[in-house]
Amino acid sequence: MKKFVASLSALGVLALAGCSATGGAPRPAADGELAGGVDTPRRTVAFITHGAPGDTYWDLVRKGAEDAAKKDNIELRYSSDPQAPNQANLVKSAVDAGVDGLAVTLPNPQAIGPMAQLAADAGIPTVGLNSGMDAYQDYGMSAFFGQDEHVAGEKAGQRLAEEGAEKVLCVIHEQGNTSQEARCAGVEEGLGRPVELLYVNGQDLTAVQSTLSAKLQQDREIDWVMALQSKVALRAVEASAAVKVATFDTDAELVTAIGDGRVQFAVDQQPYLQGYLAVDALWLAHRNGAAVGGGRPVFTGPALVDKDNVAAIAAAAKEGLR
Repeated sequence: MKKFVASLSALGVLALAGCSATGGAPRPAADGELAGGVDTPRRTVAFITHGAPGDTYWDLVRKGAEDAAKKDNIELRYSSDPQAPNQANLVKSAVDAGVDGLAVTLPNPQAIGPMAQLAADAGIPTVGLNSGMDAYQDYGMSAFFGQDEHVAGEKAGQRLAEEGAEKVLCVIHEQGNTSQEARCAGVEEGLGRPVELLYVNGQDLTAVQSTLSAKLQQDREIDWVMALQSKVALRAVEASAAVKVATFDTDAELVTAIGDGRVQFAVDQQPYLQGYLAVDALWLAHRNGAAVGGGRPVFTGPALVDKDNVAAIAAAAKEGLR
């Protein structure tokens, strides 16, 4: 189905929800001054992702979710597992526990989607984020926050073409993650020439660097590495000084690497915003029955971050917000 970006007015609704005067009445502080938060009933939201331990990307998503939960008087239950069957079990457990809302990623829609459908069928407001944009509506989810991964890949590929890339290695760090496959396919389309794929285990960064080093020594024609995660990109930098490196997603360390020229650019999908909007949308669903996005995904990216604009987000990155 052809996708459309949600209107800016929909995003404006969410932005306004961040103000204490929206939704429930602002909560008075102990000293009589107005404090952040609302006086709406306490709700419980399960927030379940496929994030792997140590992956700082998900720290940013979680931070956004926690900030929204604090504002919205929500008890946030965050959990994650990179293995699809285990993530599906986490979703099932949340449904059985009778949570008031569910935010979930769909790296493997066939495995996790049916569990999300159980939530929707039980009348639990359910939204998707980050991965599964092509499938979220198949499982009764009312909204999605993220980027079109193929479009993001195309944008990266076009930038690589502008940079004169000849042979690009696209590194997939989560086998079976359809979003990562879509990114590399988009890179190939945007570049206008074949892209070689390399599969690594993103949970073992030492092995990632060894595999990259061996591959780059074996094939000296590779002049660019396109990582799909900041930690993998930084390992690619260590693996060889003879290639240029770009990546998807940012964190504080990656922002520094762009600033000093070790990494050329990153495709930013604003993970903090994904977490924040997902929780805020669930609060709105209870507050007034709102369905954010009007049945269409709300795009949080892609945008390119390079040496020319990285300073604009450097401070936020150091605070764990970008």
